[in-house]
Order: sequence, then structure tokens, then C-alpha cells
Amino acid sequence: MTRESSRSRARELVLQTLYACEHGESEPDVAFDDITRENPLSDRNTGFARNLLHLVIENSAAADKHIAELAENWKLERIAAIDRSILRMAMTELAMITDTPVKVVLNEAIELAKKYSTLESSKFVNGILDNFVKQQRQLK
Repeated sequence: MTRESSRSRARELVLQTLYACEHGESEPDVAFDDITRENPLSDRNTGFARNLLHLVIENSAAADKHIAELAENWKLERIAAIDRSILRMAMTELAMITDTPVKVVLNEAIELAKKYSTLESSKFVNGILDNFVKQQRQLK
């Protein structure tokens, strides 16, 4: 497996963990351990995924604030839970894990939306993240 596809799988497992936690199925570390037990990753990618998971949880309020600002005419609670999780994850990675190219993070988020949500969701996720990246560049 290439590094990108391994990280893609890691992101997918983080998304599954976030979704399980959002629906109260279990605590993040327990859910992550259960999911990765069934879908093992390399030690390196397990570390990446666990780090991303914890960063997303720690920064979800900040990500939600950005989502609410950028999703014009949408209340945060009306955005599908899976789409909120994808956006939180991508925004956190863009802001906190700087070794991944922006295009890769955007593409991964769009692909996750296509796989787990709808075509319209992938367009919505793309639009929000494009605006987030522009906003972040203006702040630098």
C-alpha cells in the first residue's frame, strides 16, 4: 500500500470512530480500538489516526464555529452528522497537521463524502473546505 492509501484508510477509520461516538456507541479510544482491531493499520498509520482523532475531538468546537460561519443558510445541527464529522476532520488536519498537502486533505474529504454520504454532500464539503482554506490563507 502506498503512504497515501494507508493514510486514506486511517482517515476512513477515524471518520467511522467519530460517527460511532457521535451516536453514543462508545468512548473514542474504545471505538477506535474496536474499529482498528477489525481493520488493522500499520503502527505508523495507527499513530497518525489516533493523533488525528484526538485533535478532532479537542478542536471540534473551533471547527464547528468555522462550519457555522461558512455554511451560509445552514444551521450546524441541520448538516448531516457524517458531513459534520468529515468537515471537522479535514479542518483539523488542515490547521494542525501541516505535513499533508492541502489538495490531499481536500480530496480525501470529498472522497469520504462520496463514499459515506451523497454526491450533493461531496459538493457541499468541497465548497466549505475551499472557503476555509481561503480564509486560513488570509489570516497568515
